[in-house]
Amino acid sequence: MAIPNKQVPEPPPPPTNPAKQKHQPPKAAGLAASSNLPPFNKGESGESSTGQGSTSAGTRNGQVKVKPLHRDKVNKNTGHSMAWDKIDGGSFRVDDDLMEALFGFVATNRKSPKRDNSSNSKNLSSIPPAQIFILDARKSQNMATVLKSLSISRNELLDALTNGHGLNADTLDKLMRIAPTKEEESQILEFSGNPTRLADAESFLFYLLKAVPSAFGRLSAMLFRSNYDAEILHFKESLQIVDSGCTELRNRGLFIKLLEAILKAGNSQAFNPTSLRKLSDVKSTDGKTTLLHFVVKEVVRSEGKRYVLNRNRSLSRNISQRSNSSSVISEISTSKEKREKEYMMLGLPAVGGLSARFSNVKKAALIDYDAFASTCSVLEARAREVRAFVSQCAAANGEGGFVKEMKGFLEAAEEELKSLTKEQTRVMELVKKTTEYYHAGASKDQEAHEIQLFATIKDFLYMVDQACVMLARNLQRKTPSSSIEPSPKSSRMPVRFPNLPERFMLEKSMSSSGESDSDFIIDTYQLSWKGEDLCT
Repeated sequence: MAIPNKQVPEPPPPPTNPAKQKHQPPKAAGLAASSNLPPFNKGESGESSTGQGSTSAGTRNGQVKVKPLHRDKVNKNTGHSMAWDKIDGGSFRVDDDLMEALFGFVATNRKSPKRDNSSNSKNLSSIPPAQIFILDARKSQNMATVLKSLSISRNELLDALTNGHGLNADTLDKLMRIAPTKEEESQILEFSGNPTRLADAESFLFYLLKAVPSAFGRLSAMLFRSNYDAEILHFKESLQIVDSGCTELRNRGLFIKLLEAILKAGNSQAFNPTSLRKLSDVKSTDGKTTLLHFVVKEVVRSEGKRYVLNRNRSLSRNISQRSNSSSVISEISTSKEKREKEYMMLGLPAVGGLSARFSNVKKAALIDYDAFASTCSVLEARAREVRAFVSQCAAANGEGGFVKEMKGFLEAAEEELKSLTKEQTRVMELVKKTTEYYHAGASKDQEAHEIQLFATIKDFLYMVDQACVMLARNLQRKTPSSSIEPSPKSSRMPVRFPNLPERFMLEKSMSSSGESDSDFIIDTYQLSWKGEDLCT
């Protein structure tokens, strides 16, 4: 039914009008010519695009299909004007490349564009050929990674192998990490293909072994020489430490007093030094103290009393030279309780600082005995291997720079190792005698190594330090600053709590603060013990 012109404008003629079909192509052609976009490609049907808008099915003539919108379809043949009738195909343009990238999909039957055979042949010729791996692929890649970390050129490496010097220990170590086996060396040297196609690791090994067949043997000898000085220095230091440790253990002093106190407490004549570690396991009958703390307390008291006696003798000599000596002598006499406290305060610094006098014993306890005992024999065996290899190089290539360099080093090293072997024998004999000094027959124990004594003494000294810390804490609790009365004027110096060594009151050596003040207060004359017998 037709709509009157006064209400709705006359709709445009249908697109099937022959006149319109003839007039439309020139208009579209003029639009395409004036646009900056590239010309469209041919569509699926092979016809040229006219630049018109997309159809209701969501496709474009001559373009990649766009995914259809999910919308209700509209019938344009309604017989009346609609909003879609006035839309001009050229009034608005969409970025077709962006639309294709975001919403397009390639049809499965889309024809592939024609390719330029000449350009394809050029691209194929530019692709590098596949690398050839002779070694295991993973091992080859690991080798290539190590080679990239080296800071030397191939010529520098060849010069170093020829002259026998010029590479540091780090470079030598890295090169020895990629050393191939004999079988791998044979496979690489037997390669008859194009060397330029070899993988990085195989290529490096191929050129290196072709130039110097004994390359890795030479690198091994140079690495031995590079590490030799450091190993010898460490061994000499260990010998000195063990020697000094034996001297510290054989000097009679406060340590022997501790052992004497342990003997008297155990009512025995000798004991195995390993029993020193068990002193803290022996409890008193009331369970308030241990044999270790009892012994340490008695030695502390003894050292403090000895100090006071020596001081009083000195004061007595000074007193005899004064006229008014009676008042001074009365001040020296104090109550038993104060004297005992004074003995403890003066004796603690001596016993608490005992472990500082055994610094070499504690260092010797940390030495790896197996490595220490085998150092000389291992170095001598390695030197013999290197000398045999150098002789082979001399027979094959003559007296070159490498051979001369290594021969000079080996002569000095072999002479030094002979001297160090004698010194090691002397030191180990001293260790044996020191062990026998503390425990007869201990050196015959096949299960224990010869420097085990140092570890035992080190542990015991640590236990003594801990006991002294506990005694010092108890004394501090029982001697508050408010209870200290100023002494009357006299020539006698007032007794003060001593300054302990810096290492004595380390936080790490402080034990739990949960014990009561009376934990370590015992009657030394009424004390009885329970536990295992420590004496032999």
